[in-house]
Amino acid sequence: MKILIDFFPILLFFGAYKFYGIYVGTAVLMAATVVQMGLIYAIDRRLQTMHKVTLVLILLFGTLTLVLQDDRFIKWKPTVLYGAMSLALAVALWAMKKNFLKMLLGSQLDLPDRVWLRLNVAWIVYCAFMSAINAYVVVNFSTEAWVDFKLWGYAFPLVFLIGQGVYIAPHLKGDEPAA
Repeated sequence: MKILIDFFPILLFFGAYKFYGIYVGTAVLMAATVVQMGLIYAIDRRLQTMHKVTLVLILLFGTLTLVLQDDRFIKWKPTVLYGAMSLALAVALWAMKKNFLKMLLGSQLDLPDRVWLRLNVAWIVYCAFMSAINAYVVVNFSTEAWVDFKLWGYAFPLVFLIGQGVYIAPHLKGDEPAA
């Protein structure tokens, strides 16, 4: 159910774009994201910082896209979001000496500090990569190609998350057998 909630705004955006164009697609994305955040709030009784940032950026860049009738704004939103995430994680880790991933997920996952460090660095690199690849597609390809990239580009996070799961699995502490 949760995976459906995560993907329905992009799927609705894609469908609206294919039938009605970028501006209707953008409006649908904005509305679907508001509904998505409402559902997440209803289930979890809170929105995480990432949810709030995503909502604000979609509403801001979507509004600029619609008011100015310029699709470049909605296309640059992922670059800004991923770039900001990469920068925030890097500054926190190397300047503030804080591992935000461990702070956010440490109560759910018991991992050695070296594993948390590697995961944090992997997220920094992943977010920088996603920011750069979105920028590349925006600059070098049509809106149609960018929309297709947005849909099929979901393979990147899927592969990344599966890779993380494979990496952390051996480090998870299971139930210890009785002596």
